[in-house]
Amino acid sequence: MATRKRFIAGAICPKCQSPDTLAVWRENDVDTVGCVKCGFTQRQTDQPLADNKRSDSENIIGIFHPD
Repeated sequence: MATRKRFIAGAICPKCQSPDTLAVWRENDVDTVGCVKCGFTQRQTDQPLADNKRSDSENIIGIFHPD
C-alpha cells in the first residue's frame, strides 16, 4: 500500500530554506516530514519536547483562557 504524502503549505525546510517543499506522511505509525528538494527528513519521537516556557524578558499583552 502506497503512503500518501501531504504538502505543508507555507512551510520552509530547515536544511535548504526552500519554501513549500515539505511533505508529511505516516511510516510505521510514526509521522514523518520530508523535503522533496534536498531530501531532509524528520520523524516524530516519543521523547517529550523541551520546555517551551517564555522568558521573563518577553513582553506579553495577555493570555486568552476560553471558559
